[in-house]
This record gives sequence, C-alpha cells and structure tokens, in this order.
Amino acid sequence: MPVSRRPLAAALVVAAAFGLAACGPDDPSDNGQGSAPTTAATAPASAPASPAAPAGKPTGKASGKPSAGASGEPEGFCTSDPLPAGQKWVNVEKGTTATALTYKETKDACGVDDVAHEPVGAAKTAQFAPTVKGHLRSVVAPPKEVNAADLAKHINECITTPGNQKGFYPCSSGDYKVAFDASGKVTEMWERPSS
Repeated sequence: MPVSRRPLAAALVVAAAFGLAACGPDDPSDNGQGSAPTTAATAPASAPASPAAPAGKPTGKASGKPSAGASGEPEGFCTSDPLPAGQKWVNVEKGTTATALTYKETKDACGVDDVAHEPVGAAKTAQFAPTVKGHLRSVVAPPKEVNAADLAKHINECITTPGNQKGFYPCSSGDYKVAFDASGKVTEMWERPSS
C-alpha cells in the first residue's frame, strides 16, 4: 500500500506547485475583479512560456494591483474604478460654507498605494442640497457621518491646517467622492482617507 501512495503524493505536490505558480504577480484572479478558472495547473512542465501580452494603457485600480512598468509605462495604481452616474472625484482646496462647496475637478494620476486624483481646471461652486450627507473618513479615527455645517467645519479646518489630527475630525488629503443631483446640487460626499 505505501508504494501506491507515493505516486499520488508526488502528483499532489506537482499540482500544488503549478497552483502556486498560477498566483504570480500578473495573475488577475486575486485583484478584486473576480476569478476565472486557470489552466496553468494542467499545463505540462515542459510547455514553452507564452508570449507577452501587448502593452496597453495602465489599468491598476484602487481595488486591484498596481500596473507594471516593464515596458516604460507608469508604475502604480493609475486608473480609478468607474463611478455611478452623477458621482465624481473632486479636490476641495478652498473654504466652503454650510450652503455651498468650492472644489476643483480631478483627473486620475498614478499613485504608489492608490490612484491619485490631481486637481485640474478652475475652481467650481455647487450648492449643498438641504439633506446633504457627509461621510468623513480617516486612517486614525472611525468613520463619522455629518450634516452640511459639520462637513464645512471639517473642510475649512483641513484647509487651514492640512494634516491636522486634533480638530473636529482628523484631516485627510482633500479628495472627496461627490454625488450631484440632476440640478447640480451636492447630495452626498465621501472623504477619501489618506495617511
């Protein structure tokens, strides 16, 4: 009996080795996009390596892996996940009031730990809807939901003292995901935490 177990054990070791090799840095099955069956575990050990995929635009996402830079492309996380209609990433650089938000639109840029949002264009102003909700987030404090007055207080403190950890709520980078209604009013804001 022990003799017949050896080939089975050897086969399991080989299968496990192929399974581990399939989880290499270019394997998309663990990047938050779902998983697809892999054929690497059934490929013979002497099979030639497949040619490299054609180079394209970096597609690293906040929930995925960083883009590779081997072909001269930018390295890091370079593209945000798509947002639902009516939402966009903005950067708050100027003071705001309890009735209006002043912001700049952003474009995606490659970041080391996450996608960066670079401010572009002129500052814009949007009115807060009467029922606006703010979701403050920080890496040093639990999330906090606030109304328009507290949202404005937090934004203004962070503009006055960037990196402040002792005010109304710890400051992040100034990036917010904002939801706008059909009339262009801000209905909800999510602060993007940063360290």
